[in-house]
Amino acid sequence: MAIKAEYIWIDGTKPTAKLRSKTRVLKNADKIPTWGFDGSSTNQAEGHASDRVLTPVRTYPDPIRGGDNILVLCEVDEIDGTPHPSNTRALLRPVAEQFAAQEPIFGIEQEYTFFKGSRPLGFPEGGFPAPQGGYYCGVGAEEVFGREIVELHLDRCIDAGLAICGINAEVMPGQWEFQIGPVDPLQVSDDMWVARYLLYRTAEEFGIDATLDAKPARGDWNGAGAHTNFSTKAMREGYDAIITACESLGESQEKVMEHVNQYGDDIQSRLTGKHETAPWNVYSYGVSDRGASVRIPWQVEVEQKGYIEDRRPNANVDPYVVTRLLVNTCCTALEKAGQV
Repeated sequence: MAIKAEYIWIDGTKPTAKLRSKTRVLKNADKIPTWGFDGSSTNQAEGHASDRVLTPVRTYPDPIRGGDNILVLCEVDEIDGTPHPSNTRALLRPVAEQFAAQEPIFGIEQEYTFFKGSRPLGFPEGGFPAPQGGYYCGVGAEEVFGREIVELHLDRCIDAGLAICGINAEVMPGQWEFQIGPVDPLQVSDDMWVARYLLYRTAEEFGIDATLDAKPARGDWNGAGAHTNFSTKAMREGYDAIITACESLGESQEKVMEHVNQYGDDIQSRLTGKHETAPWNVYSYGVSDRGASVRIPWQVEVEQKGYIEDRRPNANVDPYVVTRLLVNTCCTALEKAGQV
């Protein structure tokens, strides 16, 4: 029986890439073919040579259409089979393979904000809601906005087989978070992009926009991040490796900026040193410190093993990029220190 395959890819829009998708009817899911698209309409080609290739890399059950229908996550390639410049997954693959023996795993906390028209959901027309305080993990109609969308999105992520591990309301009205992980660099990134796709599609059904803007409401409101939790086998077994990883991320100002400059658009508006952030151009780490660039959870210090949380990535960061940077920086340092 024929099935619907929704091909999903990341486009070439800058500074923040967008998700695109289109449907192909297949006889079955035994073999998922490559497909083409018009790259001139996605900022991935010019009109005189517009063909680009969708190469399937991972499939999921489609929780929206149901049945045997599937979601097909794709890399974007040139017609000669080489990765397109916008294909950041292709840059992650060799780095993940190089350091696979260190067993790096990630958990990414994706914050996002619902908008109704031009205002965050829960912001009254012509004014502002009560100051931040009661919205984080809030309960009740005066504290929480959009829960029906969030619950449906969670169900769909579970039905799709994503490594989703939780949800919560965030600090600003209309702001929420879901978490993907702990899994390897490629899976956490693939699952994050598909979870974003399902978020947009689910919110669409309610006439609501879900945005990953770093600072969706200017003023005394929290921004939106993608706090990235990271560990290797050595970090999960000993505290010295935790410190080595933290030190490696701030070994020089050049290293600090290499990460920050690729951690998402408009990062300076979010990483101000206020609202649970460190300044964008100053690196720090500390135990249980949400005002540091990198937080060591309190239980990690107590148990002398575990993981670290890089609090700098924006909500709009490309997960393929942030995982590649963290693996490359930290695993290289651990290898040099003989902590593998």
